[in-house]
Amino acid sequence: MNRARLLTAAAACVAAAAGWMAFSDMGGRQPSPHAPGQPVAGVGDAVLYTCGMHPQVVQEGPGQCPICGMNLTPIDSGAADGEAGGRRAVQVSRGFLQNFAVPTTAVRRADLPVRIRTIGFLDRDEARLVSVIARYDGWIERPRVSTVGQRVSEGDVLFEIYSPDLLTAEQEYLAAIDYAKRLQRSEAHPSAISGAEALVVAAGDRLRHWDLPDRRIASLTVTGKPSRTVPSLAPVAGLVVEKLGDTLDGARVEPGTVILKIADHSTLWAKVEFYENHLRDLRPGLEADISLDAFPGQRWRGTLLFFEPAMDPRTQTLTGFVEIENADGRLRPKMYATVEMQLPGARNALVVPAQSVLRSGNSANVVIVNAGNGLFVPRSVDVGVESGGLVQVRSGLREGERVVTASQFLLDSESNLQAAVERLARGAGGGNAR
Repeated sequence: MNRARLLTAAAACVAAAAGWMAFSDMGGRQPSPHAPGQPVAGVGDAVLYTCGMHPQVVQEGPGQCPICGMNLTPIDSGAADGEAGGRRAVQVSRGFLQNFAVPTTAVRRADLPVRIRTIGFLDRDEARLVSVIARYDGWIERPRVSTVGQRVSEGDVLFEIYSPDLLTAEQEYLAAIDYAKRLQRSEAHPSAISGAEALVVAAGDRLRHWDLPDRRIASLTVTGKPSRTVPSLAPVAGLVVEKLGDTLDGARVEPGTVILKIADHSTLWAKVEFYENHLRDLRPGLEADISLDAFPGQRWRGTLLFFEPAMDPRTQTLTGFVEIENADGRLRPKMYATVEMQLPGARNALVVPAQSVLRSGNSANVVIVNAGNGLFVPRSVDVGVESGGLVQVRSGLREGERVVTASQFLLDSESNLQAAVERLARGAGGGNAR
């Protein structure tokens, strides 16, 4: 393909994609002449010229625009000041600004708190879960608890246990008491009496180590008769959340057997998933707002307690635990919860509206800066925290500069088209002319 055909094809592509520029003034101002010593685009030794008002017009050498009659200007081969990712500054006419009403806003400083919204579910407070464990061999008789979910109060009798070992220990305790009393009545040597009293204390401690209540030991001392079974009392108030087997009656237990689990639901935990980008601002002690589908329009306050030690590799989230008061018992474990938290975010940061940032995938994010007199400059920016329709700009902008908040896609497309025609022209210059 010869040089003329390449230029014709490039101009046709630009004209088709940039037709909206025809809305600009037909009698605009004269473009500024090309600066001496500044590189220009060309094909071989020829220099390409274009119209500042109609960039679809491209030709070799100077001349006049066939559309508006303006003098053509050379195309710069270098990047204009403020270009971003190959984009060029765009010069538009006053008529374009009136027709398209390009809105702008000033870059300013502001505190940018971040409010995150995440999900989780309620679970029991593990610190308020108590297990009723057997401390000796035996068999359960006359259980008072028959179903999971049954509510019990502290001190309630849960069941009775028949234990030959415990029965023997009670008999030994009574025998030690009787022996000490006989020595005292016989006015035996004080050392013998002291030894007998030490046996009584040791036998009583053995019963206490087997979790026999003091009142039970006191009753045993008064009556002098051991009981065949020993009642097991609820250590705390709450709901029975787990029990041994389908039925407790007649169940065989041994030391270490978990017979029941009782949970206090006056406080619950919300297990919440946090994404990795929020972790730098999260810390224990932050307050949270919790809402549940079961109670629309109602909110609960909670406090972030701690986090699990590692991220979940499947979801790349970290589980945190939020404590919630549940004095009335309306909330139940496994309820779905929505959790919102206010994070410190960025303070005294440069901010722009989120819609002013052109998200460009793997390349840098871009904003269009209004440089005045119809000149719009694409600018690469490094963005940070985003919240409430605003986004933090870490670098790339200065306070007081004005950025385009709408129609920037038109300007960005024109900037890319101007850069594309130069690349096409330079590529044509590298071929062999016929």
